[in-house]
Amino acid sequence: MKIDEIPLLRQCKVMNWKIISWYVGISLLFVATLMTVSGVVALLTPDDESRVSLLFSAFLTGIIGFFPLIFVRRGNHRLSFREGNCIVVGAWVLACLVGTFPFLFYGGEFTPINAMFESVSGFTTTGASILNDIEALPHGLQFWRISTAWVGGVGIVTLFSMMTGGSDKSTLSGAEISHVAKDPFAGESNNSFVNRMLLTYIALTLLSFFSLKLTGLGWFDAATCAMSACSTCGFCIRNSSIAFYANPAAEVVLIMTMIAAGIHFGILFLAFLKGKPKYIWKSETIKVFLSLVCLAIIIVTVDLMFNGHYSSFGTALRDASFQVASISTTTGFATQDTTLWPPLSMAVLIICSLICGCSGSTSGGIKIDRAILAAKGIYRRVGLTVSPNRIQTVRIDGRVRPDSQVNDAFGYIFCYLLIVVIFAAINIAFGLDFITGVTTSVACIGNVGPGFGDVGSMSNYANFPTILKSTGMAEMLIGRLEIFPILYLIRSIRVR
Repeated sequence: MKIDEIPLLRQCKVMNWKIISWYVGISLLFVATLMTVSGVVALLTPDDESRVSLLFSAFLTGIIGFFPLIFVRRGNHRLSFREGNCIVVGAWVLACLVGTFPFLFYGGEFTPINAMFESVSGFTTTGASILNDIEALPHGLQFWRISTAWVGGVGIVTLFSMMTGGSDKSTLSGAEISHVAKDPFAGESNNSFVNRMLLTYIALTLLSFFSLKLTGLGWFDAATCAMSACSTCGFCIRNSSIAFYANPAAEVVLIMTMIAAGIHFGILFLAFLKGKPKYIWKSETIKVFLSLVCLAIIIVTVDLMFNGHYSSFGTALRDASFQVASISTTTGFATQDTTLWPPLSMAVLIICSLICGCSGSTSGGIKIDRAILAAKGIYRRVGLTVSPNRIQTVRIDGRVRPDSQVNDAFGYIFCYLLIVVIFAAINIAFGLDFITGVTTSVACIGNVGPGFGDVGSMSNYANFPTILKSTGMAEMLIGRLEIFPILYLIRSIRVR
């Protein structure tokens, strides 16, 4: 090793905590701005009781966020990956913490643990709720609840990093967005990739909003449903979710929105905003995803009809299509209580909640990209065992994928399923039945929201003990950050 390399290595190992706090402060100012917008919604709504809670929360969050900016000068420091990773994890955790302020100050069902659970569920786009009467909330607080999901869908750090420039923006977005999401656009800058995702996200939200308005929904219902569907969160301002509207046209719009939100936003950008629809049909990942969704819809529809749950094929197809689209994209909207469905339909939905949508989307779960990589990796391994001298590679969309990517997919899936098992065991140990315990774990790490048993599509997490609400929040954050940033942070602190 050369002598002049030693200071460089030492610099890589030492993180600049001041600059980390500066960036986390910026993220909190961004959250404070969203609280202010929600406060304005409350001010524009007659007799809205959440005005003071939201505006005071915005003020308090703004002070906390502005504090590091006073005492820390950003300077010309260039962020390392480890620093960027700490900023990402720190920003998410603190956003969830300050996100409890409006709920706590409002009171009602929001005890400290419940307020924290609702905030984490929103920011991670899980959509699991502790509320028994959502419609009792004032408009301002309902809008804040949906706003946390909309921001969490595209990524807190990704949004506020737009205010930075150069290598810092690239480092921050690179730390928050997984490599598998950026793979279809390998060779392009992170900045270009992030810009495409944000533009597509906003365009999809607006398109969904105006389409829902045309189906007869009011402006507030249309806006909140569109924001929730595009973020694949599933928060709704109605106690019975989308079933409240009994509106087939709105369900069709939401199905299309959820499916679109489960597809790679970069490819959607090229297909629709750039007028190149061929990119949708050229993507092997998207074709597999859409094919599996259609297959799941067919199986559930036939199962519902065969077991006598529906007498009308049209009604069975309608409900099966909506629930499969909702669960396979980890949205969690509901038009029916799926806990009453036959076992095969429940099994199909559980599989959908494990694999879920494409990378580069707002969907959670393992992601279909990793599932394809793992499946082709297994096929290659079997082929090499039978014919050791044969040259066989893993290809997706005509591109050869290196062994490192295949191994990463195997590693991620292993960690994911291990976490599901560990947290399921914890759930069962603290009193949940087997179905509820297992599907709760799957729903939390996959950011799906509803499971089966006591956490079905028409139920909530209100009766969970404090310990299980806490472990559920931890699992939601692990799933939303896609596991490895948490492991990187632990390793960074350990190395230091």
